[in-house]
Order: sequence, then C-alpha cells, then structure tokens
Amino acid sequence: MLLVDVKGRRYLINLDPEGEYHSHAGFVRHADIIGRVEGSQVATTKGQKFRAFRPSMEDYVLQMKRGAQVIYPKDLAAILMMADIYPGARVFETGIGSGAMSMALLRAGATIVGYEVREDFAARAQKNVLGFLGDSVQDRYDVHIANAYAGIRPGAPGMPEDAPLFDRFVLDLPEPWQVLAHAHEALRPGGIAIAYTPSITQAQQVRHLLADGAYDEISTTEVLHRTWHIEGQAVRPDHRMVGHTAFLTRGRRIGPNVNSERANQEIASVSNDTDEEAG
Repeated sequence: MLLVDVKGRRYLINLDPEGEYHSHAGFVRHADIIGRVEGSQVATTKGQKFRAFRPSMEDYVLQMKRGAQVIYPKDLAAILMMADIYPGARVFETGIGSGAMSMALLRAGATIVGYEVREDFAARAQKNVLGFLGDSVQDRYDVHIANAYAGIRPGAPGMPEDAPLFDRFVLDLPEPWQVLAHAHEALRPGGIAIAYTPSITQAQQVRHLLADGAYDEISTTEVLHRTWHIEGQAVRPDHRMVGHTAFLTRGRRIGPNVNSERANQEIASVSNDTDEEAG
C-alpha cells in the first residue's frame, strides 16, 4: 500500500491485519486501511491524514528496498519499447540488481532467464519482484548466480542443451560488450540486444562491438524526464528534473547470410578503389 501525506510525501508499506504504520505524527492501524476503497483517506492517532492507494509500478520501483541502484522508470519504459518486449518473449537479462527491470519485463509478459553474480542482489531482486507481481510469475522468472561474461551457451546455468534461442538480451552491467561478443550464439536472428550504460564511453564501446559484429539497426538513446508546474496562470518547468541516468544502446541480430554479403561488399569496395587508383 502507498500512503501519501498532505505534502505529497510517499510511504510504501506491506499490509498486515495485525500491523501498524508509525510516524512522528502518530500511527495508523493496518486494519483501518484493509477493506477500504482505494484512494480513501485515513488518519493517524494524532490526526495526520494520508490517502491510501495501491502503488503503481513507478511508485514501487522508487520506494522499494534496494540491493543495487535501480533502473529509473523513464528508462524502464523506453527499454520496453526499444527492445519490443511482448507476451511470450524469451529474454536473457543480466545485472538483475534490485529487480526493477525484471518487474517491467515480466509485467509485459516476457519469460526471463537472469544472471546475477551477487547472491544478495539476486535474493533482493526476487523478493521485490514477487512482492509486487505475486507468485504467479515464478514460472517465468529463472534467476541464476552466474557470470554472463563467461558465456551463455547450451550447458550454462538455465541453458539446457535443447534450449531455444533468446528473443531479447537486456544488459545492465559494467562491461556489456563482453556479453555481446558472444551473445549472437544465443540470440536468434532478428532478435534485439539492448545495453544500459551510465557513461558515454561505455556506450561507445558497446556501439563499436555491435557495429563490428553480427548486428544492425544500431542506435543510442538518452531519456530526459521533466515535469511542469501548472498552477492558475503560473506555468513553468519544475526546478528539478530527472536528467541523465544512462544511455540505452540497441542492435538487432543479423541473419547468417549477411556477413558474407558484407564481406563481398567490402571486397568490391576495395577493388573499386584499386581500379580508380590504377586509372
């Protein structure tokens, strides 16, 4: 449940029939919230008023307990679109962190095989995901304590010998190019890989790997989020905005015949240059 006070401050709580929410302005019994219509007003023992809502995914991501820094909602939304996530998509995710990206992918209907090198992060992510989406997503969320840099081939964790290729790769780790260097072995032709990188030098290395490898339709995007103050005739941008958080770089896996075509084009280009010099 999300409690919002008169100043817009937000507090995320897990309801328990025997529980209480305590603040400097008194406490609210959870039993006084359970069963009420969403959006109802509740008051503490000292008269502090709150509005009670079910948290949106944005609320939950920003307020939940974290093991690692989360991907912000503005970037989660962009990744879902850029990676073209759809119900039934088979997604490889690495750098699970606190589970924000996993929530977005699962809610969109994807099935995830996830790698995380830190056991405490993986445990926190799974707790957060199940806390928001419930146990029904467990059969679509397969998390392993594993290093994606070492490879994602058949026989790796979560990858039986007969495992189908992935439709999407979503990468949030310091050196995603180390994964992309061999990702084409597990990503189907036409599949999309997207990397979340805080620095432009990381994005640059991702771009170089994608351009030199088995990828096309390559792009890098930065999402800036700015709200506006609108009160009567006073209209202006808010003083605070969520500016740079990361660069989102994507590429599409090309078909097996494209590399030979590219090689032929390069040979033809070299031949033309040689003929022109000779002429």
